[in-house]
Amino acid sequence: MARWRVGVDSGGTFTDVCLFDEEAGRVEVWKVSSTPDDPSRGIAQGVEEGMRRVAPEAAQPAAPVVYFGHGTTVATNALIQHRGVKTGLVTTDGFRDLLEIGRQKRPDLYDMQADKPPTLVARDLRHEVPERVRHDGRIEQPLDEDRMRAAAKALKTAGVKAIAVSFLYGFIRPEHEKRAIEILRAEMPDVFISAGHEIAPEFREFERLSTVVLNAYLGPVMRGYIERLTPRLQALGMTATPHLTQSNGGVIGFGTAAEMPVRAVLSGPSTGVVGAQAIGRVAGYEDLITFDMGGTSTDVALLNGGQCKLASEAIVHGYPIKAPMLDIHTVGAGGGSIATIDAGGLLKVGPRSCGADPGPVCYDKGNTEPATTDANVVLQTLNPEYLLGGRMAVRQDLAKQAIGRLAERLGLGLMETAQGIIAVVTANMARAIRVISVQRGYDPRDYTLMAFGGAGPLHAARLARELDMKRVLVPPHPGILCAMGLLLTDLRADFAATKLLPASADSVGEVAASFDALAARAEAWFVHEGIAPAERHLTRTADMRYAGQNYELAVPLTDGPVTPATIATLAEGFAEAHRQRYGFVAEGEPVQLVTLRMEATGRVRKAELASHPNGGHDAAGAVTGSREVWFPEAGAFVPTPIYAREKLRPGNRFIGPAIVEQMDSTTVVLPGMTARVDAYLNLILEDVA
Repeated sequence: MARWRVGVDSGGTFTDVCLFDEEAGRVEVWKVSSTPDDPSRGIAQGVEEGMRRVAPEAAQPAAPVVYFGHGTTVATNALIQHRGVKTGLVTTDGFRDLLEIGRQKRPDLYDMQADKPPTLVARDLRHEVPERVRHDGRIEQPLDEDRMRAAAKALKTAGVKAIAVSFLYGFIRPEHEKRAIEILRAEMPDVFISAGHEIAPEFREFERLSTVVLNAYLGPVMRGYIERLTPRLQALGMTATPHLTQSNGGVIGFGTAAEMPVRAVLSGPSTGVVGAQAIGRVAGYEDLITFDMGGTSTDVALLNGGQCKLASEAIVHGYPIKAPMLDIHTVGAGGGSIATIDAGGLLKVGPRSCGADPGPVCYDKGNTEPATTDANVVLQTLNPEYLLGGRMAVRQDLAKQAIGRLAERLGLGLMETAQGIIAVVTANMARAIRVISVQRGYDPRDYTLMAFGGAGPLHAARLARELDMKRVLVPPHPGILCAMGLLLTDLRADFAATKLLPASADSVGEVAASFDALAARAEAWFVHEGIAPAERHLTRTADMRYAGQNYELAVPLTDGPVTPATIATLAEGFAEAHRQRYGFVAEGEPVQLVTLRMEATGRVRKAELASHPNGGHDAAGAVTGSREVWFPEAGAFVPTPIYAREKLRPGNRFIGPAIVEQMDSTTVVLPGMTARVDAYLNLILEDVA
């Protein structure tokens, strides 16, 4: 009997399902429309339909499912739309307004009209409590428990659903925070509570406070979502322990995710990077720029030597989050991005999106504003009659009408306007890739562009030419790679301790003791997750800087005991990282260790990427027909062969222009490009020149 591993990625437009048969090694995919009002409904529908399609004898009950991994945008969407719960805050006396003051810097230096994101806790719900721990751990003023109780009663009266507790140096000595939580729980046992020493035990008081507040604000939303999803999965007969993706690319159990939703804010995009990493490794391309274009946004990341850097801090939709996450950059450019004319009379695309409901104009669900997908349907790079392998009809006539109205206002022709929409979107995505490459000292021309997401392969060839990149890799199932990434990742947890120490032999003892303490916490996590000793792995890094610098660089630490030679190696690694990022090394300047980190990985069985026998150069057997496609290079419609992706075999080659269609995506091969299929069924596009 088959044993299935299931990965589900719930996006803003579609819910993607990837199923891997452990016994036969086959991969099956399915895609359904998302249900924004309750994403758990779309997930259950997708799993049920997918199982019924690939294993009808086992679809009900879903007992053969031995692993269930899930990536979600629930936390992200709740943050974007400010649909979190009414939240209270308890902090150190004198720091009530820190959440609003922040760092006193504007995201756009010369924009006098720039809006700050809304403060997530109203001022009357922010309470100060006398207490003070010094930076060295000394208690200068004990916690005033009477004031703490008064704050708890006031928050109870106000009817808050969640409370964040963050004291100034609680990450060094957490006794005051722990006692505050005890008092709050005695007064409000059912309220969701987040504490700084548990969520973000690191220095920088504003970023830590922002992270704890976000966790509290999103906590009941994520918990409610998991409580709705769990019985839906149980109703399908699923007995596997469900897991949720973290922003760091690993997965955690539903219970941990419900308590730490801030770690899942980039849940969906992270697994796409994990999937790209695995596919790139077997295909022989480890220097990658990932290009994940969905319905609402585009996510890009850089993999150097097969590794994506882990950021310890990021700003997500205007809010600082101090939690480990893959270094992914997001822009509001997707298939649903709406095209408009700005105040200066210029064409603008995104970041506003039409989402899954009503969707682009061609979906015929009531939207009248043209989106990127409508432009592709008009140009006929996308099938002008249907999507999802025929399951979803589209209305090209409606898309033409909507873009036609835009063309009249711009004084352009219909096709020029549609191509203009594509050009603007391409420029937006190229700018995002330059942020994670050129601005960090990497030349995109040295990398392969891996395109996935439902719309990634559709735009990848033009984006590669915009960046002068010579190669594009399209995986076998690009539209569901984020779901497949869930079957290629491990359980992961990250632990950190801030220790401001000189990078010298004098710090060996304290560094060693700190890593021992982190290892003990990691060991407790391994036990909690039930990970066998043979499957446990620890990785150490140190955040370092020159004395006086305001930002750190992460430097990996070798295995083994911490010795003076270890510290010297760290200093050398920091100099190399500093030269890569900033172009120079400050010889003779003192170097500091700031935060010590430990990544705990619990290895699990993963889907296997199998190679296939060579099928010869001739790809004629995959041609299903032809249609007229508008190419700006010709300034006209060009008869273009259509290839069925599932019929392409390893070794097959063909030249552009061509369109490759499959259920979950469409790939455009431009004139002057060649396409070939490798042994793992990846489609490799290369410019002839």
